[in-house]
This record gives sequence, C-alpha cells and structure tokens, in this order.
Amino acid sequence: MHLIPTVITNDGSGERAYDIYSRLLRDGVIFVRGVIDDDMATTITAQLLFLENESPERDIQLYINSPGGSLTAALSIYDAMQYVGPKVATLCTGLAASGASILLAGGDHGMRMSLPHAQILIHQPFSQGIQGQASDIQIHAQEILRQREQVARIYAKHCKRPLEEVERAMERDFFMTPEQAKDWGLVDLIVEKNPNAARAPEANGSAKPAAAKEKA
Repeated sequence: MHLIPTVITNDGSGERAYDIYSRLLRDGVIFVRGVIDDDMATTITAQLLFLENESPERDIQLYINSPGGSLTAALSIYDAMQYVGPKVATLCTGLAASGASILLAGGDHGMRMSLPHAQILIHQPFSQGIQGQASDIQIHAQEILRQREQVARIYAKHCKRPLEEVERAMERDFFMTPEQAKDWGLVDLIVEKNPNAARAPEANGSAKPAAAKEKA
C-alpha cells in the first residue's frame, strides 16, 4: 500500500499536520498523477478554483505524471485551466500521455515545461467496443470523429501547428522526447532545476532564486 507522507508545520498558532499534497497545494501546486477519471477531474477543478479564490494573482503549478484516461475528464480539467484567472504552469515529471498531454500543452505559453527524461504521447481518441444497431454504431463513430477533430484543434492552437499536420500526427501513437515535444511546440522549456527554488542563504544572509537550467 502506498503511504502518503505527512508534514508538520508551525504557523505561529501551533503545529499542524498536513498530508504532503495538501501542504503543497497551499503553495499553488497541484498533481495530476495516475489515470485521469471523473473523480480526479472534480478534485483538480476544485483545487484550481480554490487557488484562484485564495490568491488570484499567484501562478498555479500543475505537475503531470499520467498515462491519460477518460477524454471527457481530461477536457474537464483542461477547460478549468483555461477558465481560472491565474496563469497555469505545467510540468511533465514522468509521462504525459493521451489526455495528460492535452493538459501539458494547455498551460500558459512560456510556462509549459518538461523534465529531461519525461515522455510525451499524443494520439487520436479511441473507443472500446461499441454494440447496438447499425444506426447507433454510426452515431458513435461520428462522435469519435468529432472528438478527434476537437482534440486536434486544441493541439493545433497551443502548439501553433496546422490542423492537418496535427491530424496526421495523431493517426498513430506519436511518442516524443522532451526535445521533440519542444520542437513540436507542445512544451516551451526543458528544465533540470526548479526555477522557483531558493538557494541556500549566502554570506549576507539573503537567499536568491535559482535560475532555470534549460536544455538546448
């Protein structure tokens, strides 16, 4: 069983215990981890709205390590990212596949990042076996084609690529290295160090923000 670490903080009024994800949420950090489903979409949407309400001017950081999952759930999160006022930075920490790559691409321009050894996958939406009358099967087939075009338009918008090129790329599983994803316009930066991290205090007691190390 996977155990979630607990951290203890002291805010002046006493000690408080938080699970690690709740503590990081206070700093504007949200995790997309594991299969994307409706429960995850509801939770992440609530977190986005909470952070917008708490600090409308503070950027939100979305850490992504997910194989994808439900397309409707992924698009629900994507729409919430576009809806909230704060800028949303996205970072792929392991895998951003299928719907998770939509979220990665959907971050604010200039703030979409990948770690050096992450993997990105885009492909067309697929459906499990459809049963029923021929007319029902035709309706489902038309809906799949509509979803395919919808997803392609999202990639084309954020990657600044022609729709036809995106649709061709989505015909089969299209795996990308971080370098390929950057060339494709799906991410803006490949980072090795946290650009928001603080260095250890220097001789004068001050701390300076660490610069992001971007790979060429």
